[in-house]
Amino acid sequence: MRKKITIPDILLMKQEGRKVTVLTAYDYPTARLVDAGGVDAILVGDSAGVVFSGHENTLPVTMDEMLYHVKAVVRAKPKALVIADMPFMACQSGEIEALKNCGRMLQEGGAEAVKIEGGSNMAPIIRAITEMDIPVMGHVGLTPQSVHRMGGYKVQGRKDQAERILEDAHAVQEAGAFAVVLEGIPAKLAARITDMLDIPTIGIGAGPACDGQVLVIHDILGLCEKYSPKFVKRYADLAPLITEAARQYVSEVKDGTFPTEEHSFS
Repeated sequence: MRKKITIPDILLMKQEGRKVTVLTAYDYPTARLVDAGGVDAILVGDSAGVVFSGHENTLPVTMDEMLYHVKAVVRAKPKALVIADMPFMACQSGEIEALKNCGRMLQEGGAEAVKIEGGSNMAPIIRAITEMDIPVMGHVGLTPQSVHRMGGYKVQGRKDQAERILEDAHAVQEAGAFAVVLEGIPAKLAARITDMLDIPTIGIGAGPACDGQVLVIHDILGLCEKYSPKFVKRYADLAPLITEAARQYVSEVKDGTFPTEEHSFS
């Protein structure tokens, strides 16, 4: 039986050159399954707004919705570290509101860390939160909550943007984050950042040099048909299996072959 993964374990993995594995989960059964698969951390992402709730982006996701998902994942009692995504405007309204909301994720939700999008602009908020002993994972590069400013989900950090993202990653570390997600940036830039920082970098669309990787569970299982980013590798294609199971059920109920005596009480 593997032991519970903690923040010091994640930090040690970088020091020892061991890759950190992260997958998203938004509910109890999925959390149990990915944890059984051996992931080091489960990110309860605000990506739930897209792959779970059907929104076009993550902006509509609320604190109450995120708390619902976090609680469901925590009930699975995973050995993986549970990290809660802070939704849009949960931390952008000032330190007091940010501390309150991040505290709720740990106190009410049961999460063991939070993730906050933004670099230098969010560094003061991250510092205030980490000073209250709430572990923070940063997130720089392509930040989905900034989709309108970026003009869509576009690769960041090319040409003159590279230095800004380097500064953002350094600011997040200096503010006390224990790790930082690098999303949608050139692989060479991600390698520079990974070499520069003492904290682990977790890549998503940022190449192989990062200290770890994170992907959305619905993407790797073929359950999200809205988009298929270049950085996603599909490890299973469950959508046709689920559709076929539903089709067989409908057929058997219609023709009277289900339920049988085997599925009935005497």
